[in-house]
Amino acid sequence: MAGEVSLPARRTVVVATGNKGKLHELRQLFADLPIDLVAVADALPTRVEVVEDGATFEENALKKARAVSAATALAALADDSGLEVDALGGAPGVYSARYAGEGATDAENNRKLLGALDAIESRGPRTARFRCVLTLVDPHGEGVPLVASGACEGRIAAAARGHGGFGYDPIFVVAELPGDRTMAELGDDEKNALSHRARAAAALRPALRAWLGI
Repeated sequence: MAGEVSLPARRTVVVATGNKGKLHELRQLFADLPIDLVAVADALPTRVEVVEDGATFEENALKKARAVSAATALAALADDSGLEVDALGGAPGVYSARYAGEGATDAENNRKLLGALDAIESRGPRTARFRCVLTLVDPHGEGVPLVASGACEGRIAAAARGHGGFGYDPIFVVAELPGDRTMAELGDDEKNALSHRARAAAALRPALRAWLGI
């Protein structure tokens, strides 16, 4: 009918992660866009093995997105993110997910990091930041990959606090919020307004909208 506005077709995008927490956050952050973010397990019968041996978050994110896109013949969105602690020379960095060894739990990674800081003689500032890089690869599109990054400054708490989030959230105190709260003590709305992943998503949004044709 005359005057009707055609809506853009929804696009399926495979999220190149096995981390349910990341998938949940990305679905929240892009909920207003015409995309359906699906887990790799829902798009493929077998696991896609990616060796995350890149020196940077961007290199690893691109490796994951390209591998999943090639395996599914669909657009793939990858997140590579981690914690950088100044007193540890930027560690764990790209090794954040496996800081305490391959297959380490979040609790094990947190304990190792707190122990490493406690072992340092100098009791200086425990400043740190979460960093995230998001990449989108489309096997059929032009102008991709899309790449964007974001960071959130803070410091490492003396002990874990809070029950929300995942990863290092319970030991990361957000610098710009009052109340000395860890990321794990924030509600979803608060976290999605200032987290490293939220900021990477906001930076990616203009290019993602252009890719979607909206």
